[in-house]
Amino acid sequence: MSERSDPTAPTDMTADVLAPDRSTLRRRRRRVLWQLGLCVAALVPWTAYLAVSLPDRFEARYWPMVWVGFDVMLLASLAAAGAAVWLRRQAMVPLSYVAATLLVCDAWFDISLSWGQDDVWASVASAVLVELPLAVLFLVRARRVLKLSARLAWQRLGLPGEPPPLHRMPLFVTLAQDARDG
Repeated sequence: MSERSDPTAPTDMTADVLAPDRSTLRRRRRRVLWQLGLCVAALVPWTAYLAVSLPDRFEARYWPMVWVGFDVMLLASLAAAGAAVWLRRQAMVPLSYVAATLLVCDAWFDISLSWGQDDVWASVASAVLVELPLAVLFLVRARRVLKLSARLAWQRLGLPGEPPPLHRMPLFVTLAQDARDG
């Protein structure tokens, strides 16, 4: 009979594997910030350009493919998030955020594309009664799992007191580095 180790048990290697040295962390952080800054800087003029250049009306040749494709992605994200919840996997957090984002996008597109037409009220009802509440449910559940995971990681790193709120929580790789160095 083979021994199975507890995957949640801390090991001596945890800090070394999860927390690279400070110079590597600083380099990675600068690279990510630079990339995100570049994306934001490029998106601002692009959005302004689209605001003044897009036509008021446009006929899409592959309209059914676009909507069916979007709904397939939404369905896949809902199924993946549901499977992760069913299997009790941490992957439910990012999958829930993806599903919530697609649900909000679906509500936005349904309402904005039916604006000024008789079926706008069906789109509003669908958004208010189904899509947005489901998105909120996914976000609340994911946040709850994040907070619980943060509390457990905080305790396992041996840090004193309660962890700060999520919006002030440092990256755990940084906390692991501090625990290893300190």
